Amino acid sequence: MAAKGTDDNGDWHRDLVERLATDALREKRRSRRWGIFFKLLTFAYLVAILLLLVPEKWSEQAMTQDEHTALVELSGVIAPTEKASADNVVTGLRDAFEHAKTKGVVLRINSPGGSPVQSSYIHKEILRLREKYPDIPLYAVVSDICASGGYYVAAAADEIYVDESSVIGSIGVLMNGFGFVDAMQELGVERRLLTAGEHKGILDPFSPLSEFDRRHAAELLEQIHDQFKDAVRSGRGDRLKGEEDVLFSGLFWTGEEGIELGLADAIGSASQVARDVIGAEKLRDFTKKEDPFQRLADRFGAALGDAFARLSGIGQGIQLR
Repeated sequence: MAAKGTDDNGDWHRDLVERLATDALREKRRSRRWGIFFKLLTFAYLVAILLLLVPEKWSEQAMTQDEHTALVELSGVIAPTEKASADNVVTGLRDAFEHAKTKGVVLRINSPGGSPVQSSYIHKEILRLREKYPDIPLYAVVSDICASGGYYVAAAADEIYVDESSVIGSIGVLMNGFGFVDAMQELGVERRLLTAGEHKGILDPFSPLSEFDRRHAAELLEQIHDQFKDAVRSGRGDRLKGEEDVLFSGLFWTGEEGIELGLADAIGSASQVARDVIGAEKLRDFTKKEDPFQRLADRFGAALGDAFARLSGIGQGIQLR
């Protein structure tokens, strides 16, 4: 009986050791699998970051030695936090002009306009780059629309090309908003606006619009409009054929009509201008690629700034649209 009890104890200990060894081996394999998974995940994350940082078609661009037509896109509303911000467009233009193999630059515009300041920044930078690189022409090519701030930018180009159905023009300035004075009176709401500074509450949407407010805003818009008109006159010169009262009225026209009025020069697409005008058929894109993380941060900052502006009583923005 004693011998049998000894054998049973030995089997029990052996089974326990085997189970512990098996569990340890299984845990080791599981840890190895998780380690491999996290290494692959880290590798995929790094690859994704590199793909965001490396320019599109990088290998093709690095290998080419031929002359090209540089392409820069201006698409959407021209505003500090948008894709068509002055920083983005100007960065693309500078890279395009500075490249040793650039024979000409095409600025392809599809924009309803936007900030007069951002549009002016781009306009002035085009003039500076054209002066610095006199042998490199810049042509604006309009796709669907080139209005207001978009046209402010286009006016700095050597020539402007459009499609027959493009929309072009809208040389004017606007400031819009709403007034809720009557609605507040109907609801019995009392407006309590406290300011330091006689005119700090100017254009407050919950207060009556005074004659001083209206006159001051009109003078401000007229000054910006004059700057816009001067930029167009300087860029287009004798090519303008229509009456200025009409051209600078804020109206817009088709591309075909724009050519007749001297707002554009000819019908043409980006590839056609590259091939037939510049003489370098290959288009190379220099449009600045957006960093999604920076864009998120910019939008957050803009939201804070907009909230502050509203609290400060500056509710209406001036736009070339």
